[in-house]
Amino acid sequence: MPFLGTLLNKGIKLTQVIEQETKPPFALQKKELKKLLKKAKGTKIGKKYDFDSILKNFKKSQGKEFYKLYQQQVPVYNYNKIFSEWWHKAKEGEKDVAWPGLVKYFALSSGTSEASSKYIPLTKDMIKSNKKTSIRQILSLRNYKLPDKIFEKGILMVGGSTHLNKNGHYFEGDLSGIQASKIPFWFHLFYKPGKKIAKTRDWNKKLEEITNRAPKWDIGIIVGVPAWIQIVMEKIITKYNAKTIHDVWPNLLIYTHGGVSFDPYRKGFEQLLGKPLIYIETYLASEGFIAFQDKPNKRCMKLVLNNGIFLEFIPFNENNFDSDGEVAANPETIMIDEVKEGVDYAILLSTNAGTWRYLIGDVIKFVSKAESEIIITGRTKHFLSLCGEHLSVDNMNRAVEMVSRELNISIKEFTVAGINYETLFAHQWFVGTDDKVDPEKLRNLIDQKLMELNDDYKVERSAALKNVLIQVLPTSVFYNWMKMKGKEGGQNKFPRVMKKGMFEEWQQFINNEGF
Repeated sequence: MPFLGTLLNKGIKLTQVIEQETKPPFALQKKELKKLLKKAKGTKIGKKYDFDSILKNFKKSQGKEFYKLYQQQVPVYNYNKIFSEWWHKAKEGEKDVAWPGLVKYFALSSGTSEASSKYIPLTKDMIKSNKKTSIRQILSLRNYKLPDKIFEKGILMVGGSTHLNKNGHYFEGDLSGIQASKIPFWFHLFYKPGKKIAKTRDWNKKLEEITNRAPKWDIGIIVGVPAWIQIVMEKIITKYNAKTIHDVWPNLLIYTHGGVSFDPYRKGFEQLLGKPLIYIETYLASEGFIAFQDKPNKRCMKLVLNNGIFLEFIPFNENNFDSDGEVAANPETIMIDEVKEGVDYAILLSTNAGTWRYLIGDVIKFVSKAESEIIITGRTKHFLSLCGEHLSVDNMNRAVEMVSRELNISIKEFTVAGINYETLFAHQWFVGTDDKVDPEKLRNLIDQKLMELNDDYKVERSAALKNVLIQVLPTSVFYNWMKMKGKEGGQNKFPRVMKKGMFEEWQQFINNEGF
């Protein structure tokens, strides 16, 4: 269908003069905040924090009085606070809570200490914004100088089920499933695996159906979380006795990924290819489509500054966050014109989904202030996420506590490391207890509790997170390590998550201790 390639190329030329390319970032963000406040001033949250008075300060031609007032009148929110004060009302069917009208969709995100999933409101306006940014990203493919034929090939999107759960007046499901269920009619000509398979909830069944259909599709672009895409490709290669995925899909050229760092996957991923792919990174969170890579050979993404999201930045330092990643009561916040390159910032979002000064939890760094280009450097709290399991220290602490009670043992210390395992990944636990315990029973219980606490972990345990390994050690080993590091006693804490360098050092240490 050559008409699509022609249509997109014509559309691409028009985007060279889009607003974001012609106006300063500060002006774009000022305008975006004004639009958000104006639309939401009649909501319950808008009335409480007097959005009207903030809007009056936008009339001043110079200065940042509007932003100073916004900082003063609207508090910083994390998920627990905004859900308990506002979003739960929208979830219960109230209108005009944090955004005008009823919220028809809630995206389920990774777990918190209170529940296995977070409920993130997804309004009609946010769905439209996500679509617009998706189209903008497609149009940016002109920068990659791709062959015209790529626009006529199939696009395989592997994500959550488009079969959403209806709960009273709203629907709930994965963001990818909600967005996929709302794709334009013309896109269905290219979209794979198609409506029927996309509705499948069972991951193994979906994988089997995709594998069976694979030879019938001419795929040019694949989209999805690295671990899932790798599993899909391995399954297809094995079933059809192929050497690489290009034996089945010779026109495969582009892989669009997000959610987790692709770096750990790169080597194993490329072993499945017959020729190089173009990798494009996206930053599509449940709370909004924040950024995407718009140029080749750049390992960074461009922030979207004029499509339903107002961004604030908190310097990620000890003045604004404690050692557990909890934000201070009144953190320093700045707008985009004040950021500096090379500095870690936590992000606050105000959006047309009814998030207001919301701490999303990601930490980013500007690599180009002029181009508003960023990289994601981590999370405000320690997470272990090799393949999308998003396992937090809070999840770990709760699981250990539950297991200690169930087995009637005292677990005084523990640490976890992510490791390569076979072709994918595993978690290596080290548990410090002086009580007698069956390591296998301990392992199974911890694994079970984590699956109860964290939906993403549960999914990945049937996918890329192939195993959980546990080594039980005397508590003294942990204390001896702290002593060796000069961090014995006081407020010093044993690290709950060990990265590569520290993990290797720890392994050497316990070997020297005779374990």
